[in-house]
Amino acid sequence: MMATNEKVESPFLNGGCEESDHGAASSHSTAHNSKTEQPQKFTFSPEPTMEDIRRMQAEFTDERDWNQFHQPRNLLLAMVGEVGEVSELFQWRGEVAEGLPGWTESEREQLAHELSDVMIYLVELAEKCRVDLPQAVLRKMALNKLKYPASKVHGSAKKYTEYKD
Repeated sequence: MMATNEKVESPFLNGGCEESDHGAASSHSTAHNSKTEQPQKFTFSPEPTMEDIRRMQAEFTDERDWNQFHQPRNLLLAMVGEVGEVSELFQWRGEVAEGLPGWTESEREQLAHELSDVMIYLVELAEKCRVDLPQAVLRKMALNKLKYPASKVHGSAKKYTEYKD
């Protein structure tokens, strides 16, 4: 598990059902209107940015003289290990519904830790490989729109090579 030197509050405020200080609502929140209650879409907080995360991890690594160990191959293998730790949290549970109903605060917090480790390693790997991750995501999403046009693939899980024109 990756260590950090900053104290952070749980991303699951009041069991994950409340709006946080930054305005991001969990998937359990509901919007109240005169007709019906609709679940709100989950959103991330605006901060820290991906660049903030990259900078914080670079400082963390520099302070410990760990760059000698944080080469692309090592970062990739460490990230795969962290993905394994995320997998362990879901192992033997069967299907898990969105919002993780039935998960304890402790289980949710553990998931937040492991997903954070994955993201930290991913961002550092992108940095070491000189991949501008936000821009790469935009390019990849544009390619995915071409490969999977909504009019052709709506409601289907087939691979793009299985669709006929």
